Amino acid sequence: MLAWPGWLRRLNTHFPLRYATWMLCGLLAMFFAIRWTAGLADGLLAVLFLALTLLGLRDMRQTRHSILRNYPVIGHLRFLLEFIRPEIRQYFLEGDNDAAPFSRAQRSIVYQRAKGDPDQRPFGTQLDTGARGYEWINHSLAPTHLPSHDFRITVGAGRAQPYSCSVFNISAMSFGALSANAILALNKGAKQGGFAHDTGEGSISIHHRQHGGDLIWEIGSGYFGCRNDDGSFNADKFAANARDPQVKMIELKLSQGAKPGHGGVLPGPKVTAEIAAARGVPEGVSCISPARHSAFSTPIEMMRFIEQLRELSGGKPTGFKLCIGHPWEWFAVCKAMLETGITPDFIVVDGAEGGTGAAPLEFTNHVGAPVQEGLLLVHNTLVGLDLRDKIKIGCAGKVTTAFDIVRLMALGADWCNSGRGFMFALGCIQAQACHTGHCPTGVTTQDPHRQRAIVVPDKAQRVSNFHQGTLKALKELVEAAGLCHPQEITAQHIVHRLDKHEVKLLANLLPFVKRGALLQGELPHNTFRVYWPLASAHSFAPQGAIQPSP
Repeated sequence: MLAWPGWLRRLNTHFPLRYATWMLCGLLAMFFAIRWTAGLADGLLAVLFLALTLLGLRDMRQTRHSILRNYPVIGHLRFLLEFIRPEIRQYFLEGDNDAAPFSRAQRSIVYQRAKGDPDQRPFGTQLDTGARGYEWINHSLAPTHLPSHDFRITVGAGRAQPYSCSVFNISAMSFGALSANAILALNKGAKQGGFAHDTGEGSISIHHRQHGGDLIWEIGSGYFGCRNDDGSFNADKFAANARDPQVKMIELKLSQGAKPGHGGVLPGPKVTAEIAAARGVPEGVSCISPARHSAFSTPIEMMRFIEQLRELSGGKPTGFKLCIGHPWEWFAVCKAMLETGITPDFIVVDGAEGGTGAAPLEFTNHVGAPVQEGLLLVHNTLVGLDLRDKIKIGCAGKVTTAFDIVRLMALGADWCNSGRGFMFALGCIQAQACHTGHCPTGVTTQDPHRQRAIVVPDKAQRVSNFHQGTLKALKELVEAAGLCHPQEITAQHIVHRLDKHEVKLLANLLPFVKRGALLQGELPHNTFRVYWPLASAHSFAPQGAIQPSP
């Protein structure tokens, strides 16, 4: 992106250039009005540009469309293109299923559910049912009828403060990455809908607290909200925040799908007073999130740190989030669970599909395991160690529809998180300008003028609508399969097309492990045979040379 000249940036500060079209309409209305009164021009042009000027004023005052509040008059071009797109998309614009990174069809279903509009599509499926990779859920001739779509699971059963968690929640997105109004709308929507809002590693801001929605407090390597001046962990500050009744669960972030194994720096000019207060860092000073934690250096120390967080929080469910990288590191954590007897209450598996532009392109494209591979490895390992009943698994990775949830639950998830799905519910149009500060809908910017496009009560209702609409669709899928809860969905229910003439159940296509197999000394699959012997509870480093796969 080319840098603007200094004079243009200064002008944009006082009069945003995105208002230029509206301003030009006003000037042209005056110009043609003067010529009309002088008898030099027809009054029709004066009326036309006056109408456009008034339209711009209406755009600025309306609360339904963020894009129009930020781009008066010219923003209507987007809706015009949407209107004519069905007729011209096959020649000029994207198709419904061109995913980059989310297809038009994926975004549309979120927009429709968020607005409370019907999401039915005419003329049957828009997918090629004969294409390789097509999947479906097998239905039953004896479908069930369920009284509610409010599907929940209990996380931390047996702890002092277990949490009844929705199976669909807002994924970790920090204040700073998202605007204040976006955080306000997400949390208010979570409060209205009765589901959880993950704070992201940027900690708990005043905007998370205002509406009282349930929070999952994410603790990253910067220990924001619970740090000493040197960036180390502060137990007293942690306890003060963690015991807040609004905080329902504690999530230790080891890595994330957007930038696994990569730290971060929020430049000083972006560290506003609000961000500084939430994170516990000096205002205007660059805020560093290290690539690794300083509170522990071995898997055993990590498990003891998790136990410390649980005790300091007053017995709230405590777990960790990671994107799977080296398998032996994950196995080392599991061996530490066995050696210490300490288990997390939950594990969130983040897929490499995530991100809002905060990481280098190489990380977003080529680092970290996708959610399917990561989730399956975590689930299989816990089953093989007979720990699966003690530990709940959440996951995130391009979740926008009920079938996305169904498929991930078939692989072992207990609940799903969505980040960009809820961003779409806020009005995100996938402009992919998250890292520039120039988000056209005000979702991922700290610019106060741009984020005013998000009218919190309206967008909060859309967030709640999207959640409710997705769970209602999930209920219909569960009923169609003859089941009573999404947790009953297994890989036996999902069919995957290999080619035009061959399909297989996911249960027969993907490797699954028998309960307790690892405890009995079995290494059922190649990943376990190669990497399990390299793992040690006392180190994240491999114990021996890595042998090539047979």
